[in-house]
Amino acid sequence: MTSTVRVVCRPALVPGFALAGVQADALEADEPLEAAWAGLAGRPEIGVVLLQDEIYDALPEELRGRLDRSAHPVVVPFPGPVWQALPSAEERVIELLRRAIGYRVKLG
Repeated sequence: MTSTVRVVCRPALVPGFALAGVQADALEADEPLEAAWAGLAGRPEIGVVLLQDEIYDALPEELRGRLDRSAHPVVVPFPGPVWQALPSAEERVIELLRRAIGYRVKLG
């Protein structure tokens, strides 16, 4: 029997996993993991469950301990994306110039 990988993550990540051909179950911030876990734990074809770290970190200590001890399926927390603001176009140009000529210039 072949084991499959499933993912439990926030809804924003589901399309990316779908593009990779991995089935992902979306879990909203206010939804408990227990219901999703009950549906996954009883399925022998699922060998690995990737669990977004944001969800894993929010779990009660007792449940985290049970997941860590689970031999089938194996639960592996993975880091979610880090959303950060990009520098402005001007800041990017200034940084490129600094790297190219070796010192910071002031525009305008």
